[in-house]
Amino acid sequence: MNADPNMIETEGDSDDMVLTFLLDGETFAIPVAHVVEIVDPQPVTRAPCADPFAPGLINVRGVIAPLVDLRQRLGMKPAVIGQSSRVIVLNLMVGGEATKVAMLADDVDDIADTPTADLETVPELGVRWPTHLIRGVAKKNGALIIVLDAETAFAPTQSLHSET
Repeated sequence: MNADPNMIETEGDSDDMVLTFLLDGETFAIPVAHVVEIVDPQPVTRAPCADPFAPGLINVRGVIAPLVDLRQRLGMKPAVIGQSSRVIVLNLMVGGEATKVAMLADDVDDIADTPTADLETVPELGVRWPTHLIRGVAKKNGALIIVLDAETAFAPTQSLHSET
């Protein structure tokens, strides 16, 4: 077992493992391979003229990371930080470089095994989130888990517009 309770440790094939978290009452997931650690909410330094998707910066163990607002990208109302809120620190490729990115979650739920072969595609009709941000939908104990496409969901806004 890892000595640091905030560090993520998994067994098995990490390609199929996801970290589940809550946003606005919905369960989302991101591949564990991108997750560095989970920390309590940190003070945010607002960046002037910043994109609404990444409005500020936080200090995570001496590394400055943009704090992205996934709720904004998914068209949800702004977050209210509560007792169960957590910051998920991710390691993502941004502009061809490995970059630490932080996001606020209402709560962190679990690590689950979601084999890629078991993911169901998202129908264009009836989904309130942009489907290009979603890798697929998994089922766990009768509930649906929205598995995000990390490279697209956390891409800088200008990258999203240049791909369309």
